[in-house]
Amino acid sequence: MDGVQTAMAANAALTAPPPTLVATPALLTVVVCTHARPHYLATCLAALAANSRADKSAGEWSVIVVDSASPAAAAAENAVLAAAHGAQLLRMDEPGLSIARNAGLDAARTPWIAYIDDDAAVAPDWVSAIAATVARLPPRAAALGGPIVPAWEAPCPPWWPDELIPALTVLNWGSAGRVGDGHMPAHVEPYGANMVFRTAALRAVGGFPPELGRIGAKLLSGEEAWVMRALRSAGHDIHYDPTISVTHSIQAARLTPAWLLQRQFWSGVSEAIVAVRLDGRRRASAKALRMALHAVARAPLAAWPVNSPAMIRQRCAYAFASGYVRGLVGAVRR
Repeated sequence: MDGVQTAMAANAALTAPPPTLVATPALLTVVVCTHARPHYLATCLAALAANSRADKSAGEWSVIVVDSASPAAAAAENAVLAAAHGAQLLRMDEPGLSIARNAGLDAARTPWIAYIDDDAAVAPDWVSAIAATVARLPPRAAALGGPIVPAWEAPCPPWWPDELIPALTVLNWGSAGRVGDGHMPAHVEPYGANMVFRTAALRAVGGFPPELGRIGAKLLSGEEAWVMRALRSAGHDIHYDPTISVTHSIQAARLTPAWLLQRQFWSGVSEAIVAVRLDGRRRASAKALRMALHAVARAPLAAWPVNSPAMIRQRCAYAFASGYVRGLVGAVRR
C-alpha cells in the first residue's frame, strides 16, 4: 500500500503544473547619450557592466545608448559597443543633448530612469546604491543626484576660480539630504553626469526642453536646472545621496581661459532662456537690464587676449552678462 501511495504521489508531482514564478519588475533604465566619442562610451559601458557582475541585488535594469547624430564611422563603433554590452541602441539624426535624453525617456519602461554622460564611469555599486536610495525616498521625491568626482586628464590650472569648478560638471558633497532645504550649498543638485528621475514625473513636466542642452559647438546648458525647477513647481522634491557616485573625465581641452569664457557666455544664454520660460518675460527682462549694465561696465575686457588667464573672474562675469542679454533677445524673438 505504501508503495502504491508513493507511486501515486510521484506521478502527481510529474503531472502537476509548474509553480507560478513571479518576476521581479525592472526598476531602472540607464540612458547614455553620446556624440562621436566611442572611446569614452567604451569606458562608460564597461563600468556599467561591472555593476552587473558585482551585484545582483538591485534587480533587473537595462541600458539605452542614444547616439546623437554621430558621424558614420563613430556611429558604427557605437553600435558595436552597444551590442557587445547588451544595450539598446537609439540613433538620432537630429543633434542635441535634450533631444537625445528625451528619446531615452520615451523608450524607458521602468519606474526610474538614470542619465550619465558618455565620459562618466559609474562606481561598482552605483546601481545597487540607486536601488537602496529610491526604496527609502518619500513619495514626493522625483529626482536624485550624487557625487561627480573629477578624473583630470590634465592638472586643473591654478588660475581656475574655485567657484567655477562646477562649470566642469564636478560635484562632491558628503551628506545626504533634500536639495533646497538649507542644509546643503546652493550648487548641490543633480547634474547631467549623474542624475536619476521618477520616470512618470519627468514625463509629466515634458522632459528636457530641446532649445537647451548641448547642440554641436554651442555650450548651452540649463536644461537640467529647468527640469529641477519644473519638478519643484509640480510639488516634487529633489534629493542628493553621496553613495551614488561617478567619476567624470575632465578633458584637457576644457582647461583653458577660452573654453571657460565660452562656457560662461553660454551659461548666461541658457539662464535667460530658463528665466523667460519659468519666470516670464517681465522678470527676465529686469535681470537683463542689470546684466546689460554689468556688460557695459566691463566692455573693455572684451579686448583682452582670449587665452590669457589674467582678470579671469571679471572676464567671466562679462561673458555671463553678455550671454544673458543675448539669450533674452533670442528667447523673446521666438
